Amino acid sequence: MSPGTGSPAAGSIVVHARPYGQALAGGLRDALPAQETVVVCEGANHVPPDAEVLVTLLGDPDAIRELLVPSIAWAHVLGAGVDGFPFDVLGDRLLTCSRGAAAVAIAEWVMAVMLAREKSLPESWIDGPARWNSASLGTLAGRTVGLVGIGAIGTEIARRALAFDARVVAFRRTPTPTALAGVEVVADLSNLLTQADHVVLAAPATEETHHLMDAAAFAVLKPGAHLVNIARGSLVDQEALRGALDDGRVGRASLDTVEPEPLPAGHWLYTHPSVRLSPHISWSAPGTMARTVNLFAENLARFRSGSALDGLVDPVAGY
Repeated sequence: MSPGTGSPAAGSIVVHARPYGQALAGGLRDALPAQETVVVCEGANHVPPDAEVLVTLLGDPDAIRELLVPSIAWAHVLGAGVDGFPFDVLGDRLLTCSRGAAAVAIAEWVMAVMLAREKSLPESWIDGPARWNSASLGTLAGRTVGLVGIGAIGTEIARRALAFDARVVAFRRTPTPTALAGVEVVADLSNLLTQADHVVLAAPATEETHHLMDAAAFAVLKPGAHLVNIARGSLVDQEALRGALDDGRVGRASLDTVEPEPLPAGHWLYTHPSVRLSPHISWSAPGTMARTVNLFAENLARFRSGSALDGLVDPVAGY
């Protein structure tokens, strides 16, 4: 099925984004031409007969399966990750994602936790008498930042790390050079792990990356390295991580994403002294949602005109 199969505004736009559906639909209506029809649906029985586009936040593959009625020609995920999308029922429909919408916000979060690690924050704050002018703080200058994945998010992280005079090494499936000068690309993960002071996971969640950071990976990690995960929790074998934290192989783990989400009460990641845990919020910044909506609006204009869409997902690769 090709984009623009109908006339302009030929079909409705169905929004599935529990529990944010109504708010998101309002944002879409504000950003789209007045003739576009936006409908919030949680089940197939509410899908209008002219539905042509599905917009989703994922989270419920079975609900998405229901909403992918035959009239839907294009599905768009409001996020960079598409793990959890029911590819088995995609058929010949187009699938896109909001790749890059939150890249700057996430890159800033990564820089913040790397600097916090180097500068011992918040541990070095004081609330009483202390020994003054004495510390052993680190620096990003001269450190090696290892990026596992060098897409939109990885590129923005690299840009900022290079500005701090860090060395940046990136692992990707193929040794294709990046568009950003100064980034060294390696095709062997162990090559990166043995030399990186900060290892940042920024790769998509696929069968190939499931538990990419396992016991074998942690065994070759540079002792005391800082692990940062802003990708998906499935990239890390959390039991292997616990062993690496306990024996000091991982000096700190800054995790914005874990498995499952949310973690159950009493999970060890909440209380481990070398873990810094946040509730999947690295994307948050003024304008992130506006950029996400605008990316879809721009793509909708392409769809209506029959032009190629941005952010296309390869259903075979899974990203």
